[in-house]
Amino acid sequence: MAKKIVKRVQPTKQAVGKVKKAPPQKKPVSVRKPLPEKAAPKSVVRKKTAATTESQLRSIDKDLVKLLNKRMELTIEQLTEIKDRHAIWFDPNADQELWDRIEAESGGTIPNQTLRSIFREVLSASRSRVKVVRAAYLGPPFSFSHLAAIEHFGKSADLVPVNTIASVFEEVNRGHADYGVVPIENSTDGRIVDTLDMFTRLPLRICGEVQLAVHHNLLSRSARSEITEIYSKPQALSQCRDWLSRNMPRARTIEVTSTSTAAQLARDKPGAAAVAGKQAAVQYDLQIVAECIEDNPHNVTRFAIIGDEETVPTRKDRTAVLLQIPHAPGALSDALQSFKNFKVNLTWIESFPLRGPETGYLFFLDFEGHKKDPTMAKAIAALEKKAVRLSVLGSYPRSAPIE
Repeated sequence: MAKKIVKRVQPTKQAVGKVKKAPPQKKPVSVRKPLPEKAAPKSVVRKKTAATTESQLRSIDKDLVKLLNKRMELTIEQLTEIKDRHAIWFDPNADQELWDRIEAESGGTIPNQTLRSIFREVLSASRSRVKVVRAAYLGPPFSFSHLAAIEHFGKSADLVPVNTIASVFEEVNRGHADYGVVPIENSTDGRIVDTLDMFTRLPLRICGEVQLAVHHNLLSRSARSEITEIYSKPQALSQCRDWLSRNMPRARTIEVTSTSTAAQLARDKPGAAAVAGKQAAVQYDLQIVAECIEDNPHNVTRFAIIGDEETVPTRKDRTAVLLQIPHAPGALSDALQSFKNFKVNLTWIESFPLRGPETGYLFFLDFEGHKKDPTMAKAIAALEKKAVRLSVLGSYPRSAPIE
């Protein structure tokens, strides 16, 4: 069998040249991803934030000081141009305009009452630079009468505590004080007899009012279970009568001249407590055992600012008078008809027996409007025709209750 011969053809050089060699493979280049930045420690962030905040506060404080000083300088300049020295401390229209403007422009974090307190102290300091005013109040310090005095005059005024309501009237009547601050009415207990009685004795006017929301607290250094005596002034104990009988039936209530005196006793006497305001707790280092214990949550005391001047109408005024009428049937009804005829809103009436041998009563009347208003002047003239005696105690701007 013949063998099959296979010829192997050798590639020519030309053919060999045409053969393409595969390109050498490149090694892949590894791309390094950037490492994420490490977050700063929280303590560092807090320090940076605190430093920024502190820097902003310093800048704001600097601006505030400049503005408050400028405000005071302009106020003093304005006050020095006033010829009536009484108007430096008593300009109810200007004050009300300021309070209204502050309320309209507020709306931020600061409550209106706080803003009012700030501006009140700027005004008080400015007025004191032009004319120092002295105001007597029923003390001791940090009583509600003191708080009312601060609300009206500010802390830059010369505020003088005295022991009795009669003493407040006497200080003003003798010229030892320019004004006085006395409680006149409470929404729970009604009239303050000592104040109304003094208006029958001395020729002083009411030229303003302050209404304070009065919240009573049980203050002591002893535990509630260890309290055996509770001190306060009669009005405060009366305004908390139901709460005390329900919650402190074993404790004896003892009347003293003021809530501040009660707080001093609670501070010094083991087992003693006081019914007083929160400010007394701060002043006398007492614990608040129970808060807001007044029976009426809307408990408001009205304080009268007494002096010897008249105020201008503000369109939001009250007028107070003392009225004596004939001691005869229908005499009071006939006198009060004047208010109906002239559409005057009578808001308060109290009666007192006449002093001495004379038979009859003296009436304290409070009504809306200013005596210089034309309608009010006619109503008072008609009332005077029915009276044995009529004394206008004053017309003064009404105030809203303040917390």
